[in-house]
Amino acid sequence: MVSCRTWGLSMFLRVTRKRGMATPEKARAAMAEPVGAHTPPSRLRRRHRITDRIVEGFPCYTVAPRRAPDSGKVVIYLHGGSFFREISWWHWRFIDRLVSAGHRVEVPIYPLAPRYTYRAARPYLVAVYRQVIGEVDPGRVVLAGDSAGGTLALLLAQALPAAGLPAPARLILLAPCLDMRLCNPEIDGLEAADPWLARPGLLEAGRVWAGGDDLGLPELSPINGPMDGLPETDLFVGTHDILFPDARSFAEHAGARVHFTAEPGAFHVYPLAPVPEARPVLKSVLTTVDAL
Repeated sequence: MVSCRTWGLSMFLRVTRKRGMATPEKARAAMAEPVGAHTPPSRLRRRHRITDRIVEGFPCYTVAPRRAPDSGKVVIYLHGGSFFREISWWHWRFIDRLVSAGHRVEVPIYPLAPRYTYRAARPYLVAVYRQVIGEVDPGRVVLAGDSAGGTLALLLAQALPAAGLPAPARLILLAPCLDMRLCNPEIDGLEAADPWLARPGLLEAGRVWAGGDDLGLPELSPINGPMDGLPETDLFVGTHDILFPDARSFAEHAGARVHFTAEPGAFHVYPLAPVPEARPVLKSVLTTVDAL
């Protein structure tokens, strides 16, 4: 049974988020809105050391511990937002907790739709990763992300061999979109239960992000990409998330290297939300990073 807080937040999301992506037209209207600011909140600046730089024409923030001893480990965190929304306070809140535990976090501000497509994101993310492992042993680097950011984290890991770069120590994926086509027949039975994601709007956002290319391409849908060479992966998803069926299929196909957690009744990216179900996920993530 889900917590009261999860139930209440589900009702709120159903009204505020799902309706806004209920049709392709609403999705296009949402994508036409001004992009929000990507600057870290002032609270984070007071608590941690934050620097920024430009990589391949796009910003990247480094958030490092100010008070806690630096663990020497780095998490590259890719935020979600359906490939067109900017990083939000939910993401910064999660990043804050990682840094408070002593870990440095790299926060790439990757190019977004509709101005850019996936073709602009890949070289940027590869360049960020190359910079990080130029400073830190890849055995102490974690690639992580939620939703669209989780998709990009996995796609980046799959692209590293072709770029001649070593794999990170771990992948941590929070409710990634693994098949941009959203064609899994099990999604049909989940659409009404999902309080956040609406398939018509999500598909439209994907089409814009793809720039006219086939959504099933392995460069867009990591479920169709190479599995060989991927590091151990932690995959978290709620069962009231239309991305759940593909996440389960991916975990089954990948086998023992994927540690799969499906939270009964939880909504999309619940680990980032202020709900009790998120606490074990944060604890698991910190334990994983600490152990590197």
